[in-house]
Order: sequence, then structure tokens, then C-alpha cells
Amino acid sequence: MAVGGPVMTVPELEAFLEREFPQIYLHGRIWHVEALGPGTARMRMDYHESQLRPGGTISGPAMMTLADLAMYVVILGAIGPVGLAVTTNLNINFLRKPEPGPLFAETRLLKLGKRLAVGEVTLMGQGHDDPVAHVTATYSIPPR
Repeated sequence: MAVGGPVMTVPELEAFLEREFPQIYLHGRIWHVEALGPGTARMRMDYHESQLRPGGTISGPAMMTLADLAMYVVILGAIGPVGLAVTTNLNINFLRKPEPGPLFAETRLLKLGKRLAVGEVTLMGQGHDDPVAHVTATYSIPPR
């Protein structure tokens, strides 16, 4: 899939998230857009104790939030600030237990159409080569 370069910068995307979705910063600035490329994005979720589940690992809902946010970021990076782009499907495969610590989302658009965007996200723990989860997601893009 050929996607041009990002139409938003990392600072523009982070400012958009702060303005439009301040609730994601309930536990502080734990969400960070680290990089944007043509149809790609890298995000980091800093560790916060609210993300733990019994057994001392990062919870599934925390990983799903990171994956969903990373998909939103890669789409906005490609199409611009469209606040009403929404998730229509998210499928996650949990591969191993992530230790408490930062998680990274490597995101890639597979298809970017006028009304739908499909992508995949690989979640990794800091300093680990093996993914902790693999995600596919579809977003609905509202008409301009």
C-alpha cells in the first residue's frame, strides 16, 4: 500500500490528543508519539501502577488501549486531525506476559481508503525482541 508522508507532525499529533482527548492523561503524560512515517507510527506507554493486573503483569485493557491509540495516531498522521475517526474492529492476540515497564507499539497501515483504514500493531516490552501482543484493527473514517 502506498501512503504518502505524514500530514501531521509528532508535536501536532500530541497537541491534538491533549486538546481533544485530555481524559487519556488521567494518570499523567504516559502516552507518547515517538515517530511517524509513511503509514507507520511508533508509540510508547510509560508504566503506571493502574495498568497492572493480578500476577504483576500489564493488563489486557492497558495493552488494548495502547494498540487502539497507536492505530488512531497512524491514521491521523496519514489523513490529518479527524476527531471522529472511530474503531470498528479490534482483534488482539496476547502472546506473552509483559513485565511492568514501558510498552511500545509499532503500527503499520495495511489499507487506507476513503471510508476505512486497516492496520496492524505489534506491542513490545522495553529491551525485548519478542512481541507481547499482535493486533489488527479497522477504523471508520467519516466523510469530509
